[in-house]
Amino acid sequence: MSLDNTQPLETRQSRHEQGPRATRAARASRVRGGNGADAGGDEGRRAGRGGRGGRGGGWRTAVGVLGELLITAGMVLVLFVVWELGYVAVVTAREQDTVVTELEREFATALSSDPAPTDPAAPGTGTPATSAPAGPSLADGKIFGILRIPRLGGSSWAKPIYEGVGLDILAKGIGHYPSATAPGGIGNFAVAGHRAGHGNPLINIDAIREGDAIIVETREGYAVYRTKRYIIVPPTRIDVVAPVPENPGATPTEAWLTLTSCDPRYAGKNRYIVFALLERTIPRAEGLPSGLLADPR
Repeated sequence: MSLDNTQPLETRQSRHEQGPRATRAARASRVRGGNGADAGGDEGRRAGRGGRGGRGGGWRTAVGVLGELLITAGMVLVLFVVWELGYVAVVTAREQDTVVTELEREFATALSSDPAPTDPAAPGTGTPATSAPAGPSLADGKIFGILRIPRLGGSSWAKPIYEGVGLDILAKGIGHYPSATAPGGIGNFAVAGHRAGHGNPLINIDAIREGDAIIVETREGYAVYRTKRYIIVPPTRIDVVAPVPENPGATPTEAWLTLTSCDPRYAGKNRYIVFALLERTIPRAEGLPSGLLADPR
C-alpha cells in the first residue's frame, strides 16, 4: 500500500495560501465596516443637524407669523385713523354745518317776535355787563349758540355751541362749561372743542393770533371778543376756566372768553388755551358787520 499525501499536502498548501488572503479579506471587511460606521455616523450627525434645523425652523416660522400679524394690526390701525380723522371728520363737519344753518334760520325767525332784552348781561348795551350771570339755564346737551372765528376760515367757519363738555357733546361740536358765565357776561365764557376727530372743530386753534376776533352768536345777538394771548398747560390746570382766568380766588370784573383744546394736535398730553376779552356786544336787530367775519390772513 502506498500513501497518497497529495490531498493532505494540497490541503495544507490551500490553508497556507488562503491564510494571507483571509487576513487581507478580514482587513478589507474591517475597513469597509469602519467606513460604514463612519457613514452611519455622518448620516446620524446630519440627521441630528436636520432635527435641530427643524426646531429652529419652527421658531423662525413663529416669528414670521408674529411679524405678519403685527404688520396687519398696524395697517388696520392706520386705516382706522384715516377713517376717523378723514371720512368721519368730514361727515361730522357737514353735520355741524347743517346744524348751524338750522340755528341761523331759527334765530332769524325768532327776531321779530322776541321782546327787547332787559338782562344787563344781554347783548345790545355795547359794553360788558356789570354783573356776572351764572350762565345759560340750559339742560346738558342743549344747543344755544354759534361760535365764529374768522381766522380759521372767514365767514364760513361756524360751529354749534352746546351746553356741557361731555364726550357725547363734544362729538357734536363746541361744548360750554356748565359753571362758566353766559356769552358777553362778566366772568369767563369758557368752551371746549376737539382738535382732531369729530369734525376737527379746533384743529387749527394754534393759528389764532393776538387781536383776532372771536364771535359768539346767540338768539339775542353777538358778543365780540378780541384775542389777548394763549398758553399751553397740563390737563390738571382747571384754573384756566375760572371766572378770572388763572386766578380762581379773584372776583371777576371783566368779560373773558376761553377756548380749550388738546395739544399737540393728534394727542391729549396738554391743553391749548386761548384767552380773549370782550370788545362789545351787538343786538341781533343791528346785525353783525360783514367786516368782522373777514379772514384776517
